[in-house]
Amino acid sequence: MFIPLYDTNRLRHIKQQYVTIGLIAFNTLIYFATALGGEQFTNAAVLGLGFIPSVVHDSVELAPQFVVIPESLSYVTYSFLHADIFHLGGNMLFLWVFGDNVEDALGHVRFLIFYLLCAIAGAFFQGLIAWDSQVPLIGASGAIAGVVAAYLILYPRVKVWVLAFARIPLRIPAFIPLILWILFQIVMFAAGGEDQISWA
Repeated sequence: MFIPLYDTNRLRHIKQQYVTIGLIAFNTLIYFATALGGEQFTNAAVLGLGFIPSVVHDSVELAPQFVVIPESLSYVTYSFLHADIFHLGGNMLFLWVFGDNVEDALGHVRFLIFYLLCAIAGAFFQGLIAWDSQVPLIGASGAIAGVVAAYLILYPRVKVWVLAFARIPLRIPAFIPLILWILFQIVMFAAGGEDQISWA
């Protein structure tokens, strides 16, 4: 497996990737806020803020104590929850390495809108595939998948430094780790079908 470290793309239109940094900071803050609250608090957050297809589609009614937001908002809120530190770290690493250049190309505001729309799209397609699922979907992978796709379209020939097998530094075309990441997400999605929480 390849762990991306950094690419060779410089920022050309913006001075700093403020939105990318802000998203990473917010995701990290939410993770530690829920994790430090204990298992019961974390489970309540997952049920109240995660995307649950059967709840959104009114097949199942969420217990009143877990209703903290309108169901439609879970199309976005799920993307700021993560199952553990590795889930968070993997998603945020890809956002850090590849998000800055997409933000550079789109601009701050359009990048934020694009990111959130990709998160919504991820939940939407999850809902179509598993219409009556009672498994909460959490994680930023839907949003980051959109960022990864945009990066591949905008910078198909750029090379990136990676750590191969967690120890060997290599400079390879960016599409290799990005495609591997996409395949990993597909595997995790398929494997999570019977879990209590579906990773994204």
